[in-house]
Formats: sequence, C-alpha cells, structure tokens
Amino acid sequence: MPKETRAIKRKRKHLRVRKKVFGTQERPRLNIYKSLHHIYAQIVDDTKGETLAAASTLSPEIRDEVGGKKNTDTARIVGRLIAEKARAQGIVRVVLDRGGYPYHGRVAALADAARENGLEF
Repeated sequence: MPKETRAIKRKRKHLRVRKKVFGTQERPRLNIYKSLHHIYAQIVDDTKGETLAAASTLSPEIRDEVGGKKNTDTARIVGRLIAEKARAQGIVRVVLDRGGYPYHGRVAALADAARENGLEF
C-alpha cells in the first residue's frame, strides 16, 4: 500500500470538516486555499452553489501591493480584501472553512485580518 501524501491527508481532513461546515445565505462559508506561491479566499453560499465574493494574491486590486512581501503579510492583505468585498454585499457573519490546513501561519493571518475588517466568525 503506498504511503499517504501530504496533499491526500489534507484532502481527507477537508472532507471531514466539510461534513459539518455548510454555508447558508444568512451565514456563508469563507473558504481558504493556499498554494506554494498564492493564497485564495472565497465566500460561498452552499445552498445555491455560488461564489459570492473572492480574493487572492492574484486579484488586480492588490497585485502590486503584495509583491515582495512575506507570505503571512500577503495573507493579511487578502483577508482585508475579502472582508471589504463581503461587507460591500452586506455579508457580516460567515463560517470559516480552513480547507484542511492547520490554523496557523497564512491561514490564521488571513482569518485574523478578515475579523479585524468586519467579518464575524
């Protein structure tokens, strides 16, 4: 039997979390995904299956601002942007879906920045 890779373990954790975490219209899901170079955040209404707001290090609004910064600093910038986009649509309360990642480093930085900028979870 082949050894389970880190990505497969993360995917299994994510599926386990997703059994309980479900975004509704009143309280959508803040989903976080991170790759080696970028971090992505989406606010998703699972009842309709649609993305309400999205932000990443590739977003045109912040692309110039994130260049040359540390990963946790870029995650804070993305957290601020996703919170601003959510508030613009009247979304204040969300449920956090950390994507199977441990709650530290970039994930914690993004979540804390979103909280500081008006999201409740």
